[in-house]
Amino acid sequence: MQIKNIEGLRVAEIRQLVDQGGKFVFFPYTISLAVITLRRSSSIYFIRPDESTFKYSYKHIATNGVMGWWGIPWGPIYTIGSLYHQLSGGKEVTREVMGHLIQHDPEANTSTYNINGTVSYNMPQQQEEKPPVYNIPKD
Repeated sequence: MQIKNIEGLRVAEIRQLVDQGGKFVFFPYTISLAVITLRRSSSIYFIRPDESTFKYSYKHIATNGVMGWWGIPWGPIYTIGSLYHQLSGGKEVTREVMGHLIQHDPEANTSTYNINGTVSYNMPQQQEEKPPVYNIPKD
């Protein structure tokens, strides 16, 4: 799934915006074709702290309104559920996205980590080179 609106931002900047109230959301929508009803999700959008979600959800609201109702019996049921999420600001997935972004941050120093005071290394430590020792039995 593609994440939109994070172009040019570093993970540290995204984290700061999330701390200020930014969030990641997606908008579910429904498409029905007589006896087939499909529930789909939009791309994930990063909503900045001072932004409204409506400018991202309106096209999914329109798709729902035109294509969602026609499947019997699930079309109307899924369409109402999708409209609820679209009008209430989308389904929030900030926690999951931030976990993924932080884990894959190219700027983060992940060569060491500290758990309960024990420092561990992700990369093997280079040890001093010692000359090999050979045990040669005496005759």
